[in-house]
Amino acid sequence: MEQTLYAWFASSAARFPDHTALEAGQERMTYRELREASERIAAALLRARGGPPRRAGLMAERTPATYAAYLAVQLLGGTVVPLAPSSPAARTERIAASAGLDVLIGEGLPAAAGGVPVFSPDPRAGAPGPRPAPGPADDTAGTAYILFTSGSTGEPKGVPVSHRNLSPYLAHVIERYAPGPGSRLSHTFDLTFDLSVFDMFAAWGSGATLVVPTRQELLAPVRWAADKGLTHWFSVPSMVSFAHRMRSLPPGRLPALRWSLFCGEPLTLQQAGWWAAAAPGSSIANLYGPTELTISCAEYVLPGDPSRWPRPANGTVPIGALHPGLEHLVLDDTGCPADTGELVVRGRQRFGGYLDADHDIGRFVAFDGERAVPYTGGRPLTEHDWYRTGDRVSRGDGQLVHLGRLDHQVKVRGYRVELGEVEACLRRHPGVTDAVVVALPDPGGEVVLEAACSGVAADGDLMAALRRELPAYMVPRGVTVLGELPRGGNGKLDRKALTAMMTTGRRS
Repeated sequence: MEQTLYAWFASSAARFPDHTALEAGQERMTYRELREASERIAAALLRARGGPPRRAGLMAERTPATYAAYLAVQLLGGTVVPLAPSSPAARTERIAASAGLDVLIGEGLPAAAGGVPVFSPDPRAGAPGPRPAPGPADDTAGTAYILFTSGSTGEPKGVPVSHRNLSPYLAHVIERYAPGPGSRLSHTFDLTFDLSVFDMFAAWGSGATLVVPTRQELLAPVRWAADKGLTHWFSVPSMVSFAHRMRSLPPGRLPALRWSLFCGEPLTLQQAGWWAAAAPGSSIANLYGPTELTISCAEYVLPGDPSRWPRPANGTVPIGALHPGLEHLVLDDTGCPADTGELVVRGRQRFGGYLDADHDIGRFVAFDGERAVPYTGGRPLTEHDWYRTGDRVSRGDGQLVHLGRLDHQVKVRGYRVELGEVEACLRRHPGVTDAVVVALPDPGGEVVLEAACSGVAADGDLMAALRRELPAYMVPRGVTVLGELPRGGNGKLDRKALTAMMTTGRRS
């Protein structure tokens, strides 16, 4: 049965009104309190605007007011567009204009965001507002949220995701990971990262508690998880490397965890091993999925016995099989089915196209049974079109293995090189906690490899190890050891920043 995001929450609020729905810092709210707060904010929004918002920009702070406002917009049938507090004002203004926002919700918003009116939510003030009723709040075809990802042109690219995309996803993950009353779910992601939607609505759709860390607590994430007695963990894999480097993953450190989920970037077997020792009672799942396929679309759960773990050449955990209701193809460079190539997906979780339809061109394909035909516009997208993920995968034994982005396979002196395989070799060195390899052009027009890693290893030792294990054409020109690899605001490794740094460093 399809439901809106607010309906998922409201069902739990009706069944478990006195259970804790939200812990944010020192503040706690029951389901009844959070529902009433969302209704008060919804009522205030209606009074201030004279009607419900169509698209609301929400400043993504980690406060009860922010989460109540998120629910208030959903209650009114509007679309939430999360905005990063740390983003430059100019970017926020571009997003406001691109999304067609009719209200900005939160504090510290740029005053010149296209003249969009600003609303400051107060979850404690005012009279309760409207309860869910037939109409926009029950429209599963409507857009629940729009997230803006980095576009190849440098302009933010809007990804609208509907309640219809989300409902089968939530039904699947709630059944799969079994959160419920008494469960305590982490919230390591900012609202501008779609994985945060899992945190909120897997919790609120099941009667569980969403536990929100402060920025300070995120500096010691394992201590926070242990102190809060979390039962479900969800983060980018990089957080494991960070915790290991801080020596905060001793055996048995996280006894309460039942599920540990990782997504957003490849999960290495090394990272999984560190985490498994600290959370021996937890099942470890590697999730995969671009924003366009609604949070995650594939999963692989590692066997409890590490001796049975798969060992792909690139040292990463497989992404496994797709969620129910999704289909996939693996296409080679000619658009024909293959065992290794680009992953394309269609089904219930596939979004309906970018906010700017021009961005759809080249991102979808039709398939005639023999060969894929790129989408060039001129017709509406249909459910039969496949979304091009831009990710290379291989398949075998019914499981998919992520090989990296299409541009992570490069040719060096005529040889094909998977950057992930070189990175895996570096990570096997005992002094390395994480590694990235990038391809750069040299003055002669050839492609050369440069590597960077975090840890305590010496450059010379690493180069010697690489020469022992890899053919000459796969050995990077150099390895730079850093205290920490650069990361973006969502915690993922920032390959663009690293490439720029390596390019500048080698020229200087």
